[in-house]
Amino acid sequence: MKLLEDKIRKDGTVLPGNVLKVDNFLNHQVDTQLMDEVGKEFARLFKEDGVTKVVTVESSGIAPAMTAAIHLGVPMIFARKHKSLTLTDNLYTANVYSYTKQVSNNISVDKRFLSSDDKILIIDDFLANGQAVDGLLEIAKAANVEVAGIGIVIEKSFQKGRETIEQTGIKLESLARIASLDDQKVTFVGE
Repeated sequence: MKLLEDKIRKDGTVLPGNVLKVDNFLNHQVDTQLMDEVGKEFARLFKEDGVTKVVTVESSGIAPAMTAAIHLGVPMIFARKHKSLTLTDNLYTANVYSYTKQVSNNISVDKRFLSSDDKILIIDDFLANGQAVDGLLEIAKAANVEVAGIGIVIEKSFQKGRETIEQTGIKLESLARIASLDDQKVTFVGE
């Protein structure tokens, strides 16, 4: 998606350790117009796949998942990372390791919001090693729901996440695929 790639080049910052900082438009401050275009693109890519719900992990996946759900005309669910007084039992859970934050979180979804009749689209802001997606796939399996596909806003193609997902046979669409962050420069796949 050229619009997204241009935004990454213009406003993204490459940090040591193969980290791409995009907090000024994706995962802290949100460029709402860009996220609307991201949602439209995900809806276009998955419109024929029978999606009944869009699922993500809080918090960085919420904006692209929400706009995708709006354009698909379906509800959006986010797996929670933090315990709540109102979210205590009857949960699907999985443990997820964050590459960027170097911390593990238990994520959870209330069982009331997923049923075996659902066909979900998983959306996430980044794909690096695939930990967040793996956690959501674990929850999907526990809920006995079909996964229609996985949509990623920014993929670090030089890490193992894509390979791991491709082994599942699930449809994967990434809007921006980064081949390298060498020398503090973003290089996209195909360049």
